[in-house]
Amino acid sequence: MRIEESTLVAGKVVPDGPARRRGPSATYPELARVSSRAWRPLESEQLGEWELRAAYQEGPPAARRGEAAAGRRSGFTRRANSVLPVGDPGLPLDAALARVRDWYAARGLPAYAQTATGAPGTQEALCAALEARGWEREVSAELRVAALAPIGDAVDPGGRVGLTRTPHESWLARYQRKGADEVALKVLGSGPSVWFATVPDASGVPAAIGRCVVDGRWAGFAAVEVAPERRRQGLATLVMAALARQALDEGASAAWLQVEADNEGARVLYDGLGFRTHHAYHHYRAPDRDS
Repeated sequence: MRIEESTLVAGKVVPDGPARRRGPSATYPELARVSSRAWRPLESEQLGEWELRAAYQEGPPAARRGEAAAGRRSGFTRRANSVLPVGDPGLPLDAALARVRDWYAARGLPAYAQTATGAPGTQEALCAALEARGWEREVSAELRVAALAPIGDAVDPGGRVGLTRTPHESWLARYQRKGADEVALKVLGSGPSVWFATVPDASGVPAAIGRCVVDGRWAGFAAVEVAPERRRQGLATLVMAALARQALDEGASAAWLQVEADNEGARVLYDGLGFRTHHAYHHYRAPDRDS
């Protein structure tokens, strides 16, 4: 329709693409697989549609305090050392769980299953089945989602945030998992498109750091940490904004992250950035076979 310019009172330019500020919708299986691709194990194997994952240092298994079975290894994070039971394992449940336990026992690792509750398509029935078989829930956390564009709005006038493709030594000095070994470095560097953010400090140890993995429409944030004496100065927001802008440039439009229920400071930050809980996820540990 053509309109005479003299009749116009107000107008605006309509962009070619749709606005990217709405909160994302997603199923649990989509987010489970996206989050798994952002934190890859060193070894994986399919059991039907389930994925067995392991990330541990090669060599003799080291005994862990409190283990009922001697000679267990300790892998780098439960996420990279647990079965992701999304879909059909191709076996009856008890046979699938036995295969899971055998697979981890062969690697000197305790058997963990990562499950979820609280969203359509999650696994309340599987959680109940694991508990009935003596699997013990050791840790729970939330996976949260948000629109990505608003996260990138924070301005960094001093250009303090630097982005790199690998975690350099100073970044690792701020990372809370001290003594990151070769396995940890490989897991940290895994994912479709990985970025590390750093806010330098005169001490040589960064004032703040963060990590982001871009995977299609999703940007996954992790390892957002700030020096205790520099908290409440907006540094975490600046780190996430810099990573978000990079992810937007790569075509992402939605954000996700994981946060534990007792991390009150992080929860307040993420609430302010528009993150809302999509589901809770849990790690269940298999009972020792000799117990």
